Amino acid sequence: MINRPLISITNVIWSFDRNTDTLLILLLKRSEEPYKGKWGLPMTYLREDESADKASLRLVREKIGIDLPAFNTEQLMTFTNVNRVVGTRALSLTYMIYLPDMPELVAGYGADDARWFEVSAGDDNYILRNGALKFETLSESISENEFYVDSNNTMVADHELILRSAFTRIRNRLDYKPTILLVLGSVFTLRLARIIYAIFWRVPVTEIDNSNFRKTHGHMFLDMGYAHKPRSGRPAKIYQLK
Repeated sequence: MINRPLISITNVIWSFDRNTDTLLILLLKRSEEPYKGKWGLPMTYLREDESADKASLRLVREKIGIDLPAFNTEQLMTFTNVNRVVGTRALSLTYMIYLPDMPELVAGYGADDARWFEVSAGDDNYILRNGALKFETLSESISENEFYVDSNNTMVADHELILRSAFTRIRNRLDYKPTILLVLGSVFTLRLARIIYAIFWRVPVTEIDNSNFRKTHGHMFLDMGYAHKPRSGRPAKIYQLK
């Protein structure tokens, strides 16, 4: 009998808190072995009667209770290291999900807790925080071949590596396909866009001049006019991804 590897679907779910202007990632605390008590990305196993794309959307529906259109999801990559899950041969098809609203979270099956973690830049990685909880993506100085998965890792399986891959993908596309801005909703201001760019570029947002940013990146945005006029001051210009 041939022992076939398990195929899992893992989601990197992004959102944005407009109250604090903070980029977010969803993490779950596992309730079952082999990673009981550890935090990691939402995941599920692929069913025989569904495609990987549909499984990714089902995972969002089951974990957060949201039905998403397909354009809010994109495939990241497949992780196949033979030791990526302790004691089990398992492949992971990974997706990135962009949520324009930050929904309330309720931990679903297989999880004791679910929280939004605020994203910030480290020296050569990225940091995820929620209160006293802190996790880091794999350092960019460590190659994938040097990264060993074992039960002592801070996060579930190879999720530190998956997260690094997600950040790298987004950072590499900021100049031509900034899908991460979908977390801002259908329209956004350049100020909010610059906040997100500053995280991935690892610079203070004050170093990204608004006028220069419009010149270098404005070709990717549609001018949608002005937001509703505030009680005082000028209304902000709003844009949409082309």
